[in-house]
Amino acid sequence: MAEAKQNIDFEPVQTKDIIADRQTGWAAFTRATSWAIGLIVLLLIALKFLFG
Repeated sequence: MAEAKQNIDFEPVQTKDIIADRQTGWAAFTRATSWAIGLIVLLLIALKFLFG
């Protein structure tokens, strides 16, 4: 049985790429969390005014 020849080019992983990826993920997480907290606060205020 013949083996399929594979050629895979690996690029070295740079520390700055890992840090940039994690910073991007953290920024997205904190932005989403801030929006969620703001929406919950607005919802609670609206419920307070509507149902006293």
